[in-house]
Amino acid sequence: QVQLVESGGGSVQAGGSLRLSCAASGIIFSSNNMAWHRQAPGKQRELVGIITAGGTTNYVGSVKGRFTISRDNAKMTVYLQMNNLKPEDTAVYYCNAQHILIPSRNYWGQGTQVTVSS
Repeated sequence: QVQLVESGGGSVQAGGSLRLSCAASGIIFSSNNMAWHRQAPGKQRELVGIITAGGTTNYVGSVKGRFTISRDNAKMTVYLQMNNLKPEDTAVYYCNAQHILIPSRNYWGQGTQVTVSS
């Protein structure tokens, strides 16, 4: 059974930092591109950033220079370090795993709430 379990969300003031974690089980972690998405109230879910199986990262423009994605294959965990948080970063953050060769093997976590107050 595949599970992606996010943790680390919470409430912070603008300018603060949070680190989200996503622990995976039931997948061959090293064969998956891992991504973080977020969904703010009343808005569509959007991609925040991705780290490929090979370790290459890419980010949406609004978080570049503030957010960093990393992965620890031994721990089967992906991280999202968020610095200089802004109120517009408030959203539910979701972890996503996509197998690099099998499109149907696409999995989501349950999400973790991040709230940034001004």
